[in-house]
Amino acid sequence: MKAAILTGIKQIEFMDTTMPKLVHGEVVINVKSCGICGTDKHIYHGEPGSAAVIPPRILGHELAGEVVEIGTGVTTLKKGDRVTIDPNIYCGTCHYCRNNRVNLCENMQAIGVTRDGGMGEYCVAPAANCYVIPDSITFEEAALVEPLGCVLHGFKKVELSTLSRVLIIGGGFIGQLFLQLVKGQNVASVVVSEPSESKKDLLYQLGADEVINPLDNHPVEADVVIECVGKKESMEAAFRSAAKGGQVLLFGVASPETAISVFPYEIFSKELTIKGSFVNPYTHEEAIALIANRVIDVQSLISHQISLEELPSVMADYPSLSVSKAIVVNK
Repeated sequence: MKAAILTGIKQIEFMDTTMPKLVHGEVVINVKSCGICGTDKHIYHGEPGSAAVIPPRILGHELAGEVVEIGTGVTTLKKGDRVTIDPNIYCGTCHYCRNNRVNLCENMQAIGVTRDGGMGEYCVAPAANCYVIPDSITFEEAALVEPLGCVLHGFKKVELSTLSRVLIIGGGFIGQLFLQLVKGQNVASVVVSEPSESKKDLLYQLGADEVINPLDNHPVEADVVIECVGKKESMEAAFRSAAKGGQVLLFGVASPETAISVFPYEIFSKELTIKGSFVNPYTHEEAIALIANRVIDVQSLISHQISLEELPSVMADYPSLSVSKAIVVNK
């Protein structure tokens, strides 16, 4: 089969490779679409994903496709099923798994991270991680169930009311998903901080009450601040923008070496609540329903569709391509 394989830091090669082997409880999926995640970019530059990545590895944890082969012991799926994949595989026996915090599993595996993923023609996945999608959802939308599930996990960590003033820092794909979820809660206002003028119109269409440019040093005070960038400057801005009694959700994935300056007295005197959010435990079904019922629009957020063969050059040129969300499509 053809695949785009990570062979080293900043090295992806499009090549022929062996078909994945089928084992008990798993299925072979003909991958139809696979999203390029911010985590994939981190991995490409030599940083870890949800776990350490050891090349050679086929990346891609946002994937959807058609079941083409069934392993022994699989009773929940059949050939021809259209599925989206939850990539995270938990051990079920560590302290965190046994205390209902599976996303913190000490032995986590992940499709597209610790095992081969969706940036190839075929991928093997546990049947338990496959979710059948309705015909009304395209494969492109189905690939984006996974990031929406991650956003849902973070979204559920903040408390919102009709009085809440919300600031979303970062108007890219993740910020656009958060914007739609927050707007559905009838909050008092939603401001998005985003420097790219090209994203402005879409952010207003998705429900932003105001879009500001962080480079203009426009002060905003918010009851809930959702940081979706993962940069030093944006995370520090999140703390400055939080009102008294405010909540700060750090969702953007920072480099492991990134350190930020925070004033503990400010956290104390404002009585801030600070939360992180890691992956997507058991949010896949809800994410499918939100897309199928057209509560959340993901299709219009896709800025680029590329082929597997184009992936090496796209990853190399990524910063210059103005990508909001890219999908690898297998014809």
